[in-house]
Amino acid sequence: MADLFAYTDGACSGNPGPGGWGVLMRATEDGTIVKERELSGGEALTTNNRMELCAAIAALETLSKPSTITIVTDSAYVKDGITTWIHDWKRKGWTKKGLKNIDLWQRLDAAQARHQVTWEWVKGHAGHPENERADELARAGMAPFKPGKARP
Repeated sequence: MADLFAYTDGACSGNPGPGGWGVLMRATEDGTIVKERELSGGEALTTNNRMELCAAIAALETLSKPSTITIVTDSAYVKDGITTWIHDWKRKGWTKKGLKNIDLWQRLDAAQARHQVTWEWVKGHAGHPENERADELARAGMAPFKPGKARP
């Protein structure tokens, strides 16, 4: 059985500003890559945190059946939010004062509910090849929304 990984990243030019998200999906068997898929997208006016969340959501929502997956992110916001903070938010009915991105947190919570997810954090921009590729995909997702670029 293959091991499934999703390397995710978000990017923003200005915060808020045009942003993008990227995902490198990879299946491996005995350490050998057997399948890869790349995903990306973006928005004209967003924040870096929203794009980080969108990347993780896209990784989980693209899976056609319940899966065991490791999501690797360079966002402590995403990792800590989904593994620790979310329990308190849900217990309090999502009413925590100042809680931002509730729509995406709820979507991420629903997306992960059908899977067995392990969350890992890696330092961003530190030469991690898969994280660097996810960053490239996020920047590509942002590109059409930057000033002077044709809109899709």
